[in-house]
Amino acid sequence: MSTIRLQAKVNKEGITEVKVLIKHPMEGGGRKDLETGKLVPAHFIKEVTCEHNGKIVMSADWGAGVSKNPYLSFRFKGAAKGEKVKFYWKDNQGETDSREVKIRKSRK
Repeated sequence: MSTIRLQAKVNKEGITEVKVLIKHPMEGGGRKDLETGKLVPAHFIKEVTCEHNGKIVMSADWGAGVSKNPYLSFRFKGAAKGEKVKFYWKDNQGETDSREVKIRKSRK
């Protein structure tokens, strides 16, 4: 099951808006477990990338300061309805996930 909810819509002006919700604990490594008193190990997304037609349209380096289950949205030009965008992430423990969707037409 994917950890990524991904949506991409293009408007009349040719601007595509991408919305992403990622299910991830985003542990910074500084919080103590209430039962054991030990630090909860760091577990956070460190890289996010989105591609359109094989070209990177957005990438970011994240860290431990990003909240649990992060939400991200951004816009880019040059896409059309029916084309695909692919979003993927990698965390500090080597885990990864990706999702690809077709771009839909915006109602706006």
